[in-house]
Amino acid sequence: MSIATQDLYSLGLTDHDRLNKELGGGIPPGSIVLVEGDYGAGKSAMSQRFTYGLCEEGHSVTMLSTELTVGSFLDQMHSLSYDMVDHLLQENCLFLHADIGDTNTLTGGEEEEGDRKELLKRLMEAEVMWGTDVIIIDTFDSILRNDPKFEALVRQNEERQAALEIIGFFRDVISRGKVIVLTVDPSTLDEEAIGPFRSIADVFLELEMVEVGNDVRRQISVKRFAGMGEQVGDSIGYSVRSGTGIVIESRSVA
Repeated sequence: MSIATQDLYSLGLTDHDRLNKELGGGIPPGSIVLVEGDYGAGKSAMSQRFTYGLCEEGHSVTMLSTELTVGSFLDQMHSLSYDMVDHLLQENCLFLHADIGDTNTLTGGEEEEGDRKELLKRLMEAEVMWGTDVIIIDTFDSILRNDPKFEALVRQNEERQAALEIIGFFRDVISRGKVIVLTVDPSTLDEEAIGPFRSIADVFLELEMVEVGNDVRRQISVKRFAGMGEQVGDSIGYSVRSGTGIVIESRSVA
C-alpha cells in the first residue's frame, strides 16, 4: 500500500485546481467519506475527480459505477481532461461496472424473485475490489435500493439494522488504513437507511446547487471533516467544465 504524504491521501492536481487545498490537503487514511447530492449535483464528476487525482498521486483506486461502463467511463473522464487510460493499463485504477439494470435485476431479464442477486453480499465478497488504497462507490444508493435483502428489511422497517451490518464491514476495511468513498442521492433513501451512514462518516460532504440572483451555483458544503490536515472551509464553490473538469470558484459572491 502506498504511503500518503503527511498521513493524508492527497487528491493531487495542485496545478490544475484548488480542490486538494480547499479540503485541507487530502483524505485521512482509515476514513469513510460520504458525498451526498441530489440528481445533477455533480456526485459522479466529483468521484471522477477524486479517482484521477488519487491515481496521479500514486495511490491505487477502485472505482465502482452503477451507471457507467468502462467505455463510457473513459469517455466521460476524457471529456473532463482526466485521462485514465494509462492508469487502467498500469492497474493503478480498477474500474468495475455494477450492472443493476432497470428492473431491479442484475440482467434486466425476467427473473424470479428468488433469483435476484444479493448485490451487497456480492460486493462484500469481491475481494479484489477492496485491495486498493481507496474504494469509490458511485452511486451507493442504487446498490442499496436494488439489493433484495436490504429491500426486504426496508419493508419490515429494519433498514437501520441492515445499514449497521454494512457499516460493520466498512469499518473492518478502513481499519487497514484504506478509504471508502460513497456517493448517495439522499432523495432516494429513507432517513432510517441513510442516517447511520451520515453518523459514521469521518468526512461528510454535501453537494448543493444554490440560486444566486439568476445564476445557479454549485457548492461543496463541508458537514464534517475528521482528521483534517489544514483548515477546511465550510463551503467551497465549484463548477464542472468540459475540457477542464472540476474548477474551484472564488468564494466571494457579487
